[in-house]
Amino acid sequence: MYDLNDLVEMKKPHPCGTNRWQIIRMGADIKIQCTGCGHIVMMPRREFDHKLKKILEKAEK
Repeated sequence: MYDLNDLVEMKKPHPCGTNRWQIIRMGADIKIQCTGCGHIVMMPRREFDHKLKKILEKAEK
C-alpha cells in the first residue's frame, strides 16, 4: 500500500505534462503534490484509491 512521501502515478496525467505525484498528507483525505509544477490537490481517500495507477517509489523510512 502507499504511505506518506511515496511517489505515485495517477490514471490521468497532470496538464503540465508530468504524471508523478508525491503524497504530502494522509488521513481521511489525501493531499498530493505534482513533482513537475508543484500544484497541490486534495481528495478523499476513496477517490484517490480509484484514481491511483501505481506506486513509483516508496519513501525511505
